[in-house]
Amino acid sequence: MTPELRTERLEFLPYRPEHEDVFVALLRDEEVCRWMGQDLVPEPQIREVFRAILTDIYPQGRFDVWGLWLAGRYIGHAEVKPTGNVEGHELVTALAPGYWGQGLGGEAVRGLLRHAAENLGLTEAYGMVGAENTASLAMCRRLGFRHLRDVVGDDGSVTKLLVIPTAAGGSEGASRTAVEATAQTPAPGAGPTDGPAPAGARGGEGLAGAPGATGSAGTTGGEDLAGVVGGEGPAGVKIGEGLAGVAGGEGPAGAATGQGLAGAATGEGLAGAASAGEVG
Repeated sequence: MTPELRTERLEFLPYRPEHEDVFVALLRDEEVCRWMGQDLVPEPQIREVFRAILTDIYPQGRFDVWGLWLAGRYIGHAEVKPTGNVEGHELVTALAPGYWGQGLGGEAVRGLLRHAAENLGLTEAYGMVGAENTASLAMCRRLGFRHLRDVVGDDGSVTKLLVIPTAAGGSEGASRTAVEATAQTPAPGAGPTDGPAPAGARGGEGLAGAPGATGSAGTTGGEDLAGVVGGEGPAGVKIGEGLAGVAGGEGPAGAATGQGLAGAATGEGLAGAASAGEVG
């Protein structure tokens, strides 16, 4: 059962039926979709995805999925899920554009790391970030992610596969202390602390999604909003189980969808034919 989580400013709350409209609005936002590496998905399909979270993902305990709330306002989405890109779990976060640049993306990731360590018993976690998403890459470096390899999609797009020890999440108090210390004494060459992105950085805040297409590493997608139903992604490559395919059928590009929440109805999940979490 997905638990409620809290950080200094954020509440991670399992979705309820009354959250459907805000979920749809987030995943219909063009900027959010852009930095999560997916095209805009028709609203009816996103609604199917949301209902799959309530009727499939939660009841079967497939993986943990939350809405992110700040002072009673819905501001984003988060997941921790098994991945097909590597043997392990990926983190996924997506924030509404109005909340970028406030350090909330990093705070959300630290909350997921604590959950992964304390509740799931994981020692490390992974993230996927598009090579062009310089804002998210900068955030990941500040948090302590390490680059493992590049994954090249069939369309030539490059996604960075990153790893981080879950101990980097620390306790809530320790996280606040670390953030305050970093703000006062940034590490050499680390750039700005976990707040506004460096000048000229592109991208949104969050861990959004590894392409579900088979990349140069020969991997396929794992469980996420993009494939709770398994099948083929837009490029004709397999995507794994996740929020993108819980319902199956045909994706926007006419490709058969896989198992996932974004495909509980469609083939594409939050990460778009992506099954990871792009920190963006």
